[in-house]
Amino acid sequence: MADADWVLLAYRLPREPSTPRIAVWRKLRRLGAVQLVDGLVALPLDPATAEAFDWLADEVVEAGGEAWTWRAAPGSKAQHQALRRRVSEAVVEEYHALAAGAEAALSAPSRRTLERLRREMRDIESRDRFRVKEGESARRAVERLARVVATAGEQVAQ
Repeated sequence: MADADWVLLAYRLPREPSTPRIAVWRKLRRLGAVQLVDGLVALPLDPATAEAFDWLADEVVEAGGEAWTWRAAPGSKAQHQALRRRVSEAVVEEYHALAAGAEAALSAPSRRTLERLRREMRDIESRDRFRVKEGESARRAVERLARVVATAGEQVAQ
């Protein structure tokens, strides 16, 4: 599999009922898919993303829609870089929000908040296909919160 290979999902669902459209949209968001145009989304090709799009295509068809999956390479290096950038930008925004949340939680640290942020971190990392540098900053912010929570727990125990 070449670095420039992508998996595409082209789909169309009926407007009503809206539940299948919403379910597909949520799954695409969790996968970190980039919307190219209405009804056409892309992800870097790997076995997991290809399988996820194949399953989603089946769901769309079962809901009365139409769907196709494709494996493709952009026509130019510039197009490939643009797709990479779009996939990465969404993850960068999520990492920034996570780091801000961890920083804000330092004022009232709790295990519950820490565990929620760790879950969010794992979810974002699963979508971080190109390992953007902002992931490390977010990881450090969550670790800083973990140290504060651990210290607060020790002080309460004493």
